[in-house]
Amino acid sequence: MNGRNWHPRTPDCGKPSLRPYTSEDHQMTQRVLDKLGDIADQLREQAWEAEKLGQLPDDTVQLMKDAGNIRLLQPKQYGGLEVHPREFAETVMATAALDPAAGWINGVVGVHPYQLAYADPKVAAEIWATDHNTWVASPYAPQGVARPVDGGYIFNGRWQFSSGTDHCDWIFLGAMLGDDNGAPVMPPQMLHMVLPRKDYEIVQDSWNVVGLRGTGSKDVIVKDAFVPTYRTMDATKVMDGRAQIEAGMTSTLYLMPWSTMFPLGISSAVIGIAEGALAAHLDYQRSRVNSSGVAVKDDPYVMYAIGEAAADINAARQELLANVDRIYTMVESGPQVSFEDRAAGRRTQIRAVWRAVGAVDQIMARSGGNALRMDKPLQRYWRDAHAGLANAIHTPGTTYHASALSSFGVDPQGALRGMI
Repeated sequence: MNGRNWHPRTPDCGKPSLRPYTSEDHQMTQRVLDKLGDIADQLREQAWEAEKLGQLPDDTVQLMKDAGNIRLLQPKQYGGLEVHPREFAETVMATAALDPAAGWINGVVGVHPYQLAYADPKVAAEIWATDHNTWVASPYAPQGVARPVDGGYIFNGRWQFSSGTDHCDWIFLGAMLGDDNGAPVMPPQMLHMVLPRKDYEIVQDSWNVVGLRGTGSKDVIVKDAFVPTYRTMDATKVMDGRAQIEAGMTSTLYLMPWSTMFPLGISSAVIGIAEGALAAHLDYQRSRVNSSGVAVKDDPYVMYAIGEAAADINAARQELLANVDRIYTMVESGPQVSFEDRAAGRRTQIRAVWRAVGAVDQIMARSGGNALRMDKPLQRYWRDAHAGLANAIHTPGTTYHASALSSFGVDPQGALRGMI
């Protein structure tokens, strides 16, 4: 397929949003999608190089910076587009369908500007004042301890799964608040810490995996770094929405629940990977003859499986987008989104991803043994989809449990409130 003729996928039911877009917002986002169309062939080809390198090639990063992928949720004050989160999700899907690793990084790194918008204003100024294309990595897992000192914290820890970290100059890291001896306080208190590249080490040989190899999701280490108080955020307040309110946010985008926004990028990437897998499957099967000498397109059972998989992948897409529209409308109407509604939103995100990856399994099972060859893109999409499904935010147990309890009017406690 010629990249010049590529266009972003349009949902089968049309694309009216519940939020009234300004013409400026739509035009800016459309330009990002148009640029993706222009570079579609390059992204698709560079996906193979990313897999070999174990991280995105520099050329891919530059293409994404030029297109504006990571600036979609960034404040306009710093060269961002401040788009509706639905538009962000659609861009992540389109990118992941072309290059799963690039789409994954779009979803992870691309959501951090949303949170930085309601951090201390000095942090955004430090990161973007001289370069609006500066990227910020994560993860948020509280695998470090922050010991209070005058003016801030002494910070230590080691974290896994820092996607795209080689191309980022700053990082969000999760922490447990420590006591004077550096032991986590009880009951636990979580912080989000923001550090510049000079204050952490990337472990280069720490990402040898079967799927999403091109994301370069390496380990990072922090040793006795001083983090000033203004570069920290109370994780509980971030997750329950108080941080946004205390920061004086008025934009609907920056009042969106963190538990909707952060998983949205990752879930969108996996659904985009599923769309790319379907496209790769169709390309592969179009002229294939099976071991019985029958053209695949003449096999009604394979055709049924393709039709069902296409329906499931599209349904997953629509479900995810409708969910973010619904939460956006709730935020825009005024009252804070309840825990019950946040839990239902997370439940929807998780189910959509499991549905999409299940559909990929169905088409992979009907692609024959040659589809497993390493020069075939379908096997890479299949591996990457499962790697994305394995992310902690797609674990259904506690989220489904919390959502079900909320439906009965019970307020979940403890671990059941995690990531919600």
